[in-house]
Parts: sequence; C-alpha cells; structure tokens
Amino acid sequence: MSVLVNKSVGRTLFSMAFPMLAGTFAMNAYNLTDTWFVSRLGTLSLAAMGFTFPVVMLLTCVARGIGSGVTTLTSHAIGSNDHDRAVRLVTHGFMLTLGVTAVMSIGGYLSIGPVFRRLGADDATLPLIGEYMRTWFLGALFMTLPMAGSGVLISAGDSKAASMLMIAGTVLNTILDPIMIFGFLGFPAMGIRGAALATIISQGVSTVWLVHLLHRRHRLLAWRAWSLSEYRLSLRQIMQFAVPSVLSMILMPVSASVITRLLSHFGNGAVAAAGAAGRVEMFAFIIPMALGISLTPFVSQNVGAARLDRVRQAKTLAVGFALGYGGFSTAVFFLGAPWFASLFTDDPEVARTFVAYTRIISFGYGMMEVHRYCGFFLTGLHRPLSATLLNAIRVLVLLIPLSWLGAHVWGLEGVFWGRLATDFTVGAIGLLWLSRAFRGINSDSVP
Repeated sequence: MSVLVNKSVGRTLFSMAFPMLAGTFAMNAYNLTDTWFVSRLGTLSLAAMGFTFPVVMLLTCVARGIGSGVTTLTSHAIGSNDHDRAVRLVTHGFMLTLGVTAVMSIGGYLSIGPVFRRLGADDATLPLIGEYMRTWFLGALFMTLPMAGSGVLISAGDSKAASMLMIAGTVLNTILDPIMIFGFLGFPAMGIRGAALATIISQGVSTVWLVHLLHRRHRLLAWRAWSLSEYRLSLRQIMQFAVPSVLSMILMPVSASVITRLLSHFGNGAVAAAGAAGRVEMFAFIIPMALGISLTPFVSQNVGAARLDRVRQAKTLAVGFALGYGGFSTAVFFLGAPWFASLFTDDPEVARTFVAYTRIISFGYGMMEVHRYCGFFLTGLHRPLSATLLNAIRVLVLLIPLSWLGAHVWGLEGVFWGRLATDFTVGAIGLLWLSRAFRGINSDSVP
C-alpha cells in the first residue's frame, strides 16, 4: 500500500524526517563518541583514526549505494502496490550486500599495510591503524546491512523504527567504548582496537533487529528458495541503480583519501585535526540529513503513483530548508569552533587547524546540502546516472583540483578554501541540473 502519496507534501516529509532526527543525531554521535574516546589515547591514536576514515567510508558507501538502489526500486513497487516485487527486491538486495561485503572485507584485511602506506601513514601510526582495521574488517557485515536496509524501513513508512535502530546502536556503542578502550568491568584495556570491537557489537545488535523488523513486521524479507531467473532479474534491476549510486558514493572515500594524503604532508597533527573536525561538522547536517534520508523514497513512491506535482513541491521546500538551516549552522560552528577544538585536543597547533577547518568550511554548509538534496531527487526520479555525474563533478572536477591548488598556493588552509569553493559551485550546478530534469520529465517517462 502506498504510504507517502496521500498527506500534504510538507506534512509527509517532516513526519518522515522527525523520527529520523534522533536517528541521524545518534549516527553522528556514533562517530563522534569513537573519536572522542580515542582522542584520550593521544594525538597519534587520533591521527590513526583519521587515516582509517577513507577506507571505512569506502565499504559503507558501497553498502549505501546498494541500499539506495534497493530503496528506490522498493519504494516504486510499494507506490505501484506490487508487494511481491518489493519482497523479491529486498531479499535479493540483502543477499547482494552480504556477498559484496565478504569480498571487500577479505581484500581489505589482506591489504591493510600497502593501502595505508599509500594514504600517507608512517611507521608510528601504521601499527595502530592495523589494530583498528583488522578488528573492523572482521565485523564489517554488521556495518553494511543496517545501511542497506534502513531505507527500506522508511519506504514502508516505518521511519520511527529506522531511527530507533540508529539510536540503539549509538547508546550501546557509547557504553561499550570506555569499557573496551580503557578496560573497565573486568575487560582488558584494548585501546584503539576496543573502539572497533565496540562498534562491531553495537552494529551487530542493530542488524539482528533490522532483520526481525523486515521479516516479521513488514514481510519484506522471505527466506525461501528463489529461482535463478528471479535472482537475475532482481540483480539486473538493482544494479541499474546501485552501480551509479556506488560509483557516486565511492567518490567520497576517493576524495577523502586524496585530501588525507594532502594533509599528511603537513604532519600527523593536521590529519588528526581535520579528522576530528570532519566528525564534528557532521552535526551541522543532522537535521537536514533527517529530511534528506526521506527524499529518495518519497520521490520514487510518488513517481510510482504518477504524482510529479508533489515531487516539485518537495523540491521547493527542501532547497529552501537546506539554505535556511545552512545559514544557521554556519553561525553556530563559526562561533563555537574554539570550544569544539578544546574537546579533542590540548595541542595548540592541532586546535588551530581544527578552528581554521571549521570556520572556513562552515560557510558552504547550506550549498553542500543543496547538492546532496539534488542527488536524492535525481535518484528518486530514476536518474541515478545524473546523480553520479553531479557527484563526479564535485569530486573530480572541483574538490580534488581546488584542494590541491589551495595546498600548493596557500598551504594547509588552502585545502579548506578549496572545499568551500567546491560546495558553492556544485550546489549551484545541482539546482540547474535538477530544474532541467523537471522540465524534461513527465510521468510516462519514468519506468
């Protein structure tokens, strides 16, 4: 039954987004909690966490890309009242996620040394990176399934459950982090390895809960024998969306890898500061992200119900919200940057870099969110390749060249100015691209 095509656009979007608000806050608190506890181990451990970010992001982006394909197609099936197709797509999407995660985890585990050497890790940070990543890869499956499946819950109109999954994982992780990192309640002090183990256990609980909800409550997972032709059909349909989405999302860790490499030339302190600041800045996107998570299923389900008028209304509302809230976030983060830095470090140089990163980049928060929203709309309109190309322009044409140029002309802060210029430019490009897509589309042109 279609659940996102009846109420007013604003009411539908914000009723989906409100339950997700606590969830998106929790997910950002997840990363921030890990970073804060690890920062108590010293600048070297914090730098090691900074180096792990691009690799962790790579696998999670692949999972999110597959999940985006499954969510888009499932939303369209629900909008068309085709429950059997929705079940097939969700079940086979989970099977695909399991297979891809296994392959990438094995490959990642066996190549930790060469990969992080390429990212600029030195002899001091590499052992700590190895401790974290070897543990993380062993439990990577529990990271990917919640990312691939939470969008399906939103498609089914159960954003509250999707939010609770995120909250439960974060609360458990916050409890386990100090126990496993520093050694409380009879546990040995495991240092940075303990942070990875706490994450695995927390996400494992979320995975079990997610599978239960999709199988029992929503009947969208079916444990039965599927014919090879059915699986091939699902795989072909999912990959039409997943491949562009994965390519688009992979550009994020690619850019993070390049930026990390650039920052490593300025020392471990620069990597540590930028890594911590990057996690803090995610709080600027908590509320916009809660709305953004809802956009693709909303758009796709309304496309399935031939209600493009509602999609256009959603675009106007979403862009206005992104710009307004972005301006508010800029003020908060610009003024609060020194206090945020003090939470993570007593090193004056690390703190100075943290403040510079936050104050420069915060001016682009609104346009960065506009860019993201445009990608969600294009995917929901069944234009995943357009969303991928938009992100490719951001990373390959703008972010990497401008960051490199900034580093060579203005030094460390030039990297941050390159990011700011990128966010303004790609936000404007996204708006033009989406407007063109609306002019050229009609309900009969979307499958």
